[in-house]
Amino acid sequence: MEAVILILGLLFFAFVALGVYAGVKAIGAAKRGVDRTITQARRTVEDTTLRAKSYGQPGVAGELAQLRLSLRTSMRATQEALRTGVVEDASLSESLGLFQRLSAHGRELDDDLKRLEREPDRATVASLLPGLKQRTERITHSADSLRWAARDRARQFIEDDLDALNAQIDVEAGALRHWTVEPDEPVRGQGQPQGERHEPGTGQAQGQARGSRREQGAGPADDAAQAITAPDPRGRAAYPWQKTARPETTN
Repeated sequence: MEAVILILGLLFFAFVALGVYAGVKAIGAAKRGVDRTITQARRTVEDTTLRAKSYGQPGVAGELAQLRLSLRTSMRATQEALRTGVVEDASLSESLGLFQRLSAHGRELDDDLKRLEREPDRATVASLLPGLKQRTERITHSADSLRWAARDRARQFIEDDLDALNAQIDVEAGALRHWTVEPDEPVRGQGQPQGERHEPGTGQAQGQARGSRREQGAGPADDAAQAITAPDPRGRAAYPWQKTARPETTN
């Protein structure tokens, strides 16, 4: 009885622990989902605000917004392309590591641009714009190079696989059409010797001539003789496998 109670108690505590673990995992997944949704919403709002500033505010503020927008768009597109490609192509892991190092420079530049947007001294900001543009172009150029290289690599893999598949399909199609004549196969009649060649219809004419001669040579008398007189079995050709006919005996 005590053993049964102990087993039931252990099962109860096991189910409680399992329920707590499942609850913690569910809460963590829900929290991550909420954080992801909040991050995406904040990013969408920031992109919309930057786009509105780049088109609605002329001067230094509009240029700063345009730089931030181009930087964020390029970096986000490259990140998505590399993360998607590394799942199927493990060789992109090194490219992803280089992009993470590039992302550090991109975040630093984005923070600088964000601070300059609140800078009241517009003349100083205008003097810093050429250097900021150069930094933005260098970072976006590197990001674009990684992204297009990854896409070209994936496209080349697809083309190579398609070429191999087309070659296999051509071989299979040729095997299915095994009854077709190949171009190198000799035409019927070309491989025969010169003496054995005959014109079409010659054999048929010779066969008809032989048949007519047999019909002319065989008359009614021959037919009647063959019908009345039975053939002599002794006159037939003897073969080694035939048995000799035994003479009839009388009792």
